[in-house]
Amino acid sequence: MKLARLLTPEGPVRGEYDDGKLYADDGTYEVGRDGRLLPPADPSALYCVGRNYAETLEQMEYERPEEPDFFIKSPASLLAHEQPIPYPEFTDELTYAGELAAVVDRRCRNLDPEAVSDAIRGYTVMNDVDALDQQGRTARKAFDASGPLGPWVETDVDPTDIDMWTDVAGERRQEANTELMLFDPYEVVSFVSERFTLRPGDVIAFGSPANPGLVEPGDEIEITYEGVGTLRNQVVESE
Repeated sequence: MKLARLLTPEGPVRGEYDDGKLYADDGTYEVGRDGRLLPPADPSALYCVGRNYAETLEQMEYERPEEPDFFIKSPASLLAHEQPIPYPEFTDELTYAGELAAVVDRRCRNLDPEAVSDAIRGYTVMNDVDALDQQGRTARKAFDASGPLGPWVETDVDPTDIDMWTDVAGERRQEANTELMLFDPYEVVSFVSERFTLRPGDVIAFGSPANPGLVEPGDEIEITYEGVGTLRNQVVESE
């Protein structure tokens, strides 16, 4: 089942998405005609794991972490499916990174890996946009519109064995499977829950496979996790 949020003239609605329509408690909405998709979650924070694929470590010359290595994006970083990504004026090196992300379903803390599935609403796709030439992870990764998320939350998927690929301007840039993660999604959520009380809607992203890379204004980025969905955004000049 796909769960989505739609911005209508009367305000946000949520429901089940199927074939271009959102089925909410108060009726049926057609995406595009009745409103546009919102990010499928409304998190208090986005917890993002880096350095979670061996090939990425080799490519970026990072050391292998002994435990999940994470940082935090704020809700201000969120951007919806098909919304444009403004190219910030403060960077000359904007990059994409296609990631799988979990959405928390209930307030929880100190989860064992075996208990994670019961606390997760489902999975979605995130683009970890990075201003590579800035100093420190917060400046690089936590600015406005640095966290495109969507298009919906898929509730019925095994996160440990998903093929993924990223296309930029029609060119295949990334291709991998989530089984190649150093720390699987259940381990990551458990690790984060030992340090933070997770709240409904919070997002936990599991890192990018090899070949995150530069983008320019005009580039369309499509990130697909098979069985979950395709997140699509275009980079544009800042206004």
